[in-house]
Amino acid sequence: MEQLLEAFFISTGVVALGEMGDKTQLLAMLLAARFKRPLPIILGILVATVANHALAGAVGGWVAQVLGPDLLRWVIGLSFIAMAAWMLVPDKVDDTGIGSRQRFGVFGTTVVAFFLAEMGDKTQIATVALAARYPDLLAVVAGSTLGLMLANVPAVFLGDALARKVSMRLVHGIAAFIFLVLGVLTLFNVGRLF
Repeated sequence: MEQLLEAFFISTGVVALGEMGDKTQLLAMLLAARFKRPLPIILGILVATVANHALAGAVGGWVAQVLGPDLLRWVIGLSFIAMAAWMLVPDKVDDTGIGSRQRFGVFGTTVVAFFLAEMGDKTQIATVALAARYPDLLAVVAGSTLGLMLANVPAVFLGDALARKVSMRLVHGIAAFIFLVLGVLTLFNVGRLF
């Protein structure tokens, strides 16, 4: 039970911090400004995130089985350290094409835009690494989904005001530090994080 809770809470925290200032959070603000309909946007983000992170979690579980424990430890540890460096690179979003997807409605546009934007994104890669690190796929996907929602729901409601008040550089620095610590702990084979 402890490892299940650890997987859930680490996944939630890492993804919530990783999502701050990320292109999908910027996309949430853009969709909110364009459509001014928060509920279908939030539901679209949820559906896209569950689908995307379940896929990422399945890939992480597969990687864990294929690589074996020793090689996996190095791959995950180095991946977390690479994520730490990547967190220090700010994201931008390009709003071209959002209007062309309007034929799907607000919900459908959000699902398609978020699912595609999340492909290969920091939080998706983090979910792959977390699913490879923790054996409970459901806890990782639920945690990473909650983390993404914790970062994006306020962005939908608060939009630009939130972005102006929170120092993205500080948030990215904290997230980078957490990824770095997770990477080092994994490389040194420290099983318990708490």
